[in-house]
Amino acid sequence: MDWLGPAVRLADAVTDPDSRWLATVARIPRHELVPRWWEREANGGGWVLHDGAGDPGAWMETAYSDQSLVTRVGALHADHAQVGDRAAGRPTSSATLPGLVVRMLRHGRLGDGLSLLDLGTGSGGLTAYAAARIGDRHGTSLDVDPYLICAAGERLGRLGMHPRFVTADATEHVPGTYDRIVSTVGLPAGPGLRPVLAALAPGGRIATTIGRTCLIITGWKHANGDVVGRVEHDMAGFMSARSGDDYPPELTDLFAHARTEDGDEISTGRYPVVDVANSWELRSMLEVTVPGVELAFEEVHGLTRTALLVHPDGSWARASADWIAPPEVHQGGPRKLWNILERIRNRLNAEGSLPLLGAHVRITPDGVCHLSRGGWGTAIGD
Repeated sequence: MDWLGPAVRLADAVTDPDSRWLATVARIPRHELVPRWWEREANGGGWVLHDGAGDPGAWMETAYSDQSLVTRVGALHADHAQVGDRAAGRPTSSATLPGLVVRMLRHGRLGDGLSLLDLGTGSGGLTAYAAARIGDRHGTSLDVDPYLICAAGERLGRLGMHPRFVTADATEHVPGTYDRIVSTVGLPAGPGLRPVLAALAPGGRIATTIGRTCLIITGWKHANGDVVGRVEHDMAGFMSARSGDDYPPELTDLFAHARTEDGDEISTGRYPVVDVANSWELRSMLEVTVPGVELAFEEVHGLTRTALLVHPDGSWARASADWIAPPEVHQGGPRKLWNILERIRNRLNAEGSLPLLGAHVRITPDGVCHLSRGGWGTAIGD
């Protein structure tokens, strides 16, 4: 198959003409790293399997487009499914879109002779780009899923690349010390971040998102162990880091309750219903304000819109309306989640922005992330 032409076009689309990553993206056969993938069915229900070898044209078109490809849904990896299979559940692993991989590598500021840890191997795309640019002997790729490590290692090996691959739970232990750490999973603030910080060499740099937010945080490690940097004027929607065998179960029962029950408080909302998960600044500010909120959004016939918010403490909210009409809001539990969201939207409307992007960041060795901008400040993970 002729993949060189599509790879060159992809490189032109996701890098600048003078970028040092241009030639790197152009010479990596991305299709070899993603032979199978899942796509959501048109009705938004389950997921349908695509097998590259069975449709080479679609394989080339999909692999060399700037999009993320879902490779695992629930516990079922596309490599282990049969043609014709459907999957149900949420995506749990993917091949990150190449443009975002390049952006994260830029945020990481790789350099010749500097060791790199790629957190969240996935299909191995970031590892491949980095190995082609700085040499595979300087790269280590870590993932909690042993199959992802095995598959990526074999596929990169067939391309002549042999970086180090490690199976480990990064929230528990990260073996080794690295000059640069680039994460394409959202790392949890607090105790789960400590092993990653400990693996960053003094003077080293990290680029990551914080779990359940879309905030890209970069920083340099100081002699006292603090990582000091900022929230970039850039965002990314990575999956949260897995810990243990798999992701914790969703709050299914609470979502079911929120869909149908009358709340302790029923009111009319001030703002139209919004898909919070895809409104990245709102979603990030909500997580910073009330960590642990889970979200759902449903739209019927492009008109009736319903947003659901649930929290492990039992709080829930449902807002529903036709298009941009003021929603009917039902809430229950110890916290009124929709009220909290509306206060955030009040601030956004009053000030024109939220104080997240560009904020100063200080991450202490205990994993607590301190954010501040102007007179605003908060801590995540304490």
